Amino acid sequence: MEKHFSEDTSGAYEAQRTAHWISQGPVIFQVARFMISSGLLEAVSEAGGDGLSVKEAAESCNLPEYGVKVLFESSLTMGVLYCRDGRFFCSKTGWFLLNDEMVRVDMDFNHDVNYIGMFRLEDSIREGRPAGLEHFGDWKTIYEALPHLPEEVKKSWFAFDHYYSDNSFPEALEILFRDGGANVLDVGGNTGRFAMEAVAYSPEAHVTIMDLPGQIAMMREAVKGREGSGRIHAWPADVLDPEMQFPEGFDKIWMSQFLDCFSEEEVVSILSRAAASMSPDTRLYIMESFWDRQPYDTAAFALTAISLYFTVMANGNSKMYKCADMISCVERAGLKVEQQIDNIGKCHTILICSKVK
Repeated sequence: MEKHFSEDTSGAYEAQRTAHWISQGPVIFQVARFMISSGLLEAVSEAGGDGLSVKEAAESCNLPEYGVKVLFESSLTMGVLYCRDGRFFCSKTGWFLLNDEMVRVDMDFNHDVNYIGMFRLEDSIREGRPAGLEHFGDWKTIYEALPHLPEEVKKSWFAFDHYYSDNSFPEALEILFRDGGANVLDVGGNTGRFAMEAVAYSPEAHVTIMDLPGQIAMMREAVKGREGSGRIHAWPADVLDPEMQFPEGFDKIWMSQFLDCFSEEEVVSILSRAAASMSPDTRLYIMESFWDRQPYDTAAFALTAISLYFTVMANGNSKMYKCADMISCVERAGLKVEQQIDNIGKCHTILICSKVK
């Protein structure tokens, strides 16, 4: 993937157009978002080959003609719509805006969680803290804030989190349980979605979720009364506390989309304490979306953009990692990577690690 970004292959016209796209980025984003949320883009799409006039679209979506006209003209030059004889039609880009789940999840996440906070990017970079989080309140990290965020913000945050993990669960579970061993420590297990999948997949599985007390409370509520919930246990802990030791006696330690929430030094600290709890037979599984392990540059583009969410909103010091950087952290923690499995789900890699003897 890095080879794709090793040369400047764009022509002058393309480069200039991209520069203008960047300069108008906030406008482009909000136009596309409102075209979706207002129902305008769907109305044009459903009109098919007949298309819609500005007047028809305004009447269909109960909006002023002036507003529809400026939205349509902007969408036209953005490539979201095309126009013939005064009638507007949905382009391929418009179709993807409506139907690509990843696009919709990212758009909701950026609008509800990140958008206003991104105005504090410079402060976050210079001060090494998530300055944008102040938009929602006085917390050090978004993980402490989660239970207290507005419902729409929480909805978009969890939809984003679940989208990037849930599609990988079937393959991940097969890998996790293929060598036997049913006692799993799920570090950063959040609301217990993976734990529920794990106990459903393996009747022998017991999963202990290790997370912050607030997340543990949400997890207990989420799994209450569901089949297999008796095999899901809790270990409230703050993994950033360097004195906090990992519980021992587990066959497997599972960390899914977890280590990207921490700086490299914090990752090494967490993995070192995990290693101290491991026996020679314990295996540690790290599942992450490494931007340099993506088969397509669009995925790398999306993942490196997500890094700025960590900078501004989440914690001020973490990112979506390169695979080589994560492996370096693993080795510094006294572990070794036994196997690397790419292309899990939409964009994940699993590193299977053991303790260095």
